[in-house]
Amino acid sequence: MEDYLIREIDKIGELLMHVAKRLGLVGEESPKYSVEDVKAEFGKAGLPLELDAVLQQPNPVRYLVETVQISDLGLESFIDIVFHSDLDEPVKQALLADALAWLD
Repeated sequence: MEDYLIREIDKIGELLMHVAKRLGLVGEESPKYSVEDVKAEFGKAGLPLELDAVLQQPNPVRYLVETVQISDLGLESFIDIVFHSDLDEPVKQALLADALAWLD
């Protein structure tokens, strides 16, 4: 039941984001984040996620899905935030490739 509620909340959040974009409240351009900003936001959200440990995993996306049990929408949001951070390009490319392979 809890998983169902989380999925439904994710769907509502996605719908609200699309509405906000159509109304012009949210731009299409994603903001740039520093890695420290990302870590701070995860901490504020109460997400027990050590970003450095996740990125050191051989398959970080598999780790997030199977161990942390992140939803597909949560995974997409995580990848979007990390991809628009100041992380090294090779790390971002590897993470993006891993995410695309998982979501495909």
